[in-house]
Amino acid sequence: MDATTLLSLFATVTAIGLITMTIRQHTRNTRNLRLLRAKQISAHSHLQKSRMDLMETRNRARLLEDTVKNGTSAVEKVHKAITTTTFSLIDRFSTSEEFRENARRARDSHDYTSDRIYRTVHTTNKALHILADTLFISKKEKKLTGRKNHNDE
Repeated sequence: MDATTLLSLFATVTAIGLITMTIRQHTRNTRNLRLLRAKQISAHSHLQKSRMDLMETRNRARLLEDTVKNGTSAVEKVHKAITTTTFSLIDRFSTSEEFRENARRARDSHDYTSDRIYRTVHTTNKALHILADTLFISKKEKKLTGRKNHNDE
């Protein structure tokens, strides 16, 4: 064998060795990249789940507030219709003026009291929504964004 053949054989063996090392390194890098991508997808999935949980919490709070608000309004309207009808019938068909006057005073007192009660229910509902927002939703938002609540430290 002459020197050129030996040099050529040495270059070929070296090239095959380098190619083999490169393929192994590429395989390891590909495996590590897949693992990293899987972790990234998992983290993103967890973040999406947290965002969806927060959105669901907000929607439930809004739904609860609207349900109480609309339910109270419906009851209030039915209540007013019943009392208006009742007091109007008393006023229309009562033969005693004294009884009518007592019914008018009772109606005024009733309307004032029921108006205050329904206003209180609406105000309490709003206050409870604000409280729930402060306690639950804000806490979830802080947890989601990674900010620490000073009360939790």
